[in-house]
Amino acid sequence: MTTLKQAVTSALLALATGAAWVGVTGTAQAASGEKIGTVDTAFQWIGRDHDIIVEAYDDPAVQGVTCYVSRARVGGIKGTLGLAEDRAEASIACRQVGPIHVPAPLKQQEEVFSERMSILFKRLRIVRMVDAPRNTLVYLTYSEKLIDGSPQNSVTAVPVDRATAIPLRK
Repeated sequence: MTTLKQAVTSALLALATGAAWVGVTGTAQAASGEKIGTVDTAFQWIGRDHDIIVEAYDDPAVQGVTCYVSRARVGGIKGTLGLAEDRAEASIACRQVGPIHVPAPLKQQEEVFSERMSILFKRLRIVRMVDAPRNTLVYLTYSEKLIDGSPQNSVTAVPVDRATAIPLRK
């Protein structure tokens, strides 16, 4: 039974990948997070199970900072095909994973990651803010929906050693 489920899931994922490339355009590129792991939350007969996925995103403008995001994903046929709308809940934890280096000045507030949560209407967004008086980088995650976004959000902060200035764009 597991083998049949894996075969069906693989076939559905192949269809979803093809469907995602055809007819879906946009100017914003989706973030490519590195999958750390998943935990199943509900079994589905066809398609992948409902789960929670944890992904790592390296800040593209700040070397030495990685953000870990966990979020729920809908499974089943719709979820496997990318047609389901994932819940608007996510959690974020950003950490210093090496020496922090900021090669170019940062904006005071800037979207650093964006990932689609449904085929057309919902995105998970991560915004970096600079708290200059405290020499800290603050990261906020939330979901945005075309018609009605969600107030669900999560925030985390990465303090930067006072010896390392955070250059700001004027």
